[in-house]
Amino acid sequence: QVQLVESGGGLVQAGASLRLSCAASGRTFSRRAMGWFRQAPGLEREFVAYISWSGGSTSYADSVKGRFTISRDNAKNTVYLQMNSLKPEDTAVYYCAVRGGTYGASDANEYDYWGQGTQVTVSS
Repeated sequence: QVQLVESGGGLVQAGASLRLSCAASGRTFSRRAMGWFRQAPGLEREFVAYISWSGGSTSYADSVKGRFTISRDNAKNTVYLQMNSLKPEDTAVYYCAVRGGTYGASDANEYDYWGQGTQVTVSS
């Protein structure tokens, strides 16, 4: 089992920045790819970003490319999502997830464990 706890969400104005953290415990973290997803009210969960176990490979949704940065610290069993230039359409519950493989995927079904989510609200 892997337990994931997200933090860092909040209410900010458009143009502001937030950094989300996801702390993992349990089974080996460093050999697993990690992803961030989000879900807005009434919408399906959507891919935001993923990072390989080494941190050397990342991928982003087009909607966040250039504004968000995913990173990880395997010594701390933590993955981060730096979100800059936030927009109202970024408002959602953000979830981190662990994948069994070493490389990430944009399909939520590829991930085995999920955190409880953290709310991000961006006002205009």
